[in-house]
Amino acid sequence: PEAFTGVVVGNEVLDAMPVQLLAFDGQAWFERGVVRQGGGFGWADRPTTLRPPAERSDFLPGALTEIHPQAEAFVQTLAGRLQRGAAFFLDYGFPEHEYYHPQRVQGTLMCHRAHRADGDPLADVGHKDITAHVNFSGVALAGQAAGLEVLGYTSQARCLLNCGLPALLEQADVRTRADAQKLIHEHEMGELFKAIGFARGVSFAAPN
Repeated sequence: PEAFTGVVVGNEVLDAMPVQLLAFDGQAWFERGVVRQGGGFGWADRPTTLRPPAERSDFLPGALTEIHPQAEAFVQTLAGRLQRGAAFFLDYGFPEHEYYHPQRVQGTLMCHRAHRADGDPLADVGHKDITAHVNFSGVALAGQAAGLEVLGYTSQARCLLNCGLPALLEQADVRTRADAQKLIHEHEMGELFKAIGFARGVSFAAPN
């Protein structure tokens, strides 16, 4: 809608947004794109003025990473149409200082098919989900720039616990309790997945 009042909940929405790949050769940054190559596809790099938003400058030669203009634009578009209410996004990702940490020298782009993961989006094109982790710092700044209030940012585990999950599980069966542990355990989805909340025109303290 052009304008609305309400609450938006996005679960694994931002990670599905297209990203732009940036490659560093030790001296300059290049944007990595897809070209026709024989009967299939291949990678090609071209000079670019685009840069990762991180302040650190110690990227190693051969580093590959992502930027998220479409995810940030989505949040800004939502901000422009949300008249009054809140928006919550749950996804896997990191704040900026972790996202562009040297240990992620090859970025976070990943493919999933039939419960198997691989890092080659040019193989089996059209038959795999292609995702990248979310830079939550960029998402937060995009929302703020568009006039949204950032209610909070925390792990999925802390969000669910503070929103009352333990009380909901008191009467749950064993299977449901076991499934819930996957959502909050730090070795499952509890820490890797994060939650961020925005609001406009309302005043309340979100649990975080």
